[in-house]
Amino acid sequence: MTYIPTKEGTLYLAVNIDVFSRKIVGWSMSSRVQDKLVRDCFLQACGKEHPQPGLIVHTDQGSQYTSSRYQSILRQVGAQSSMSRKGNPYDNAMMESFYKTLKRE
Repeated sequence: MTYIPTKEGTLYLAVNIDVFSRKIVGWSMSSRVQDKLVRDCFLQACGKEHPQPGLIVHTDQGSQYTSSRYQSILRQVGAQSSMSRKGNPYDNAMMESFYKTLKRE
């Protein structure tokens, strides 16, 4: 998740990227940081891609991703949660690179 400053206030953006194709498969934006943001993003991705059970979803250890509601959705679709190690930003390099490019544009 990242933030985007605007003239009207800060917006928060959650994005799901398919690591194999590097395609954006889901996204959600909100003026508030809540687990609903990442849940909506993931559900959008599932609606588009219809993943098979066994999908690995990699995130950081933010409270939105560790929430019981988000983890419950992962279990419902048969997805497995994978999280970055504490203090290791390289685990999310692809996502961070995307956010950097988006903000630069």
